[in-house]
Amino acid sequence: MQRYETDVIAWANEQAALIRAGQFDMLDLEHIADEIEDVGKSERRELRSRMAVLLAYLLKWQYQKGFKSKSWQRTIKEQRRGIADCLKKPQALKLILLNQIGGNGCGLML
Repeated sequence: MQRYETDVIAWANEQAALIRAGQFDMLDLEHIADEIEDVGKSERRELRSRMAVLLAYLLKWQYQKGFKSKSWQRTIKEQRRGIADCLKKPQALKLILLNQIGGNGCGLML
């Protein structure tokens, strides 16, 4: 049996094989639960990061008008596309975002 702490990839493959074989009593349920939770956390981290970058560039665009560049414009478009992609995946992520910004999106362009 693979140890989660020493080789997470081999451990994950072993856990998947046990599930497919129906050997549920052999599963490492504690670590499986941790990994499932981590999936949601990484999705949230990506969305949070993209939102921060977008906000920073929108503020620069608004208040540093003399420095506007095609690079800034590309970054804004790229982050908007990335945010839209993030929100297409898990419905729960969209609900979390809407709850945090006040319900209806407040005119947020995604």
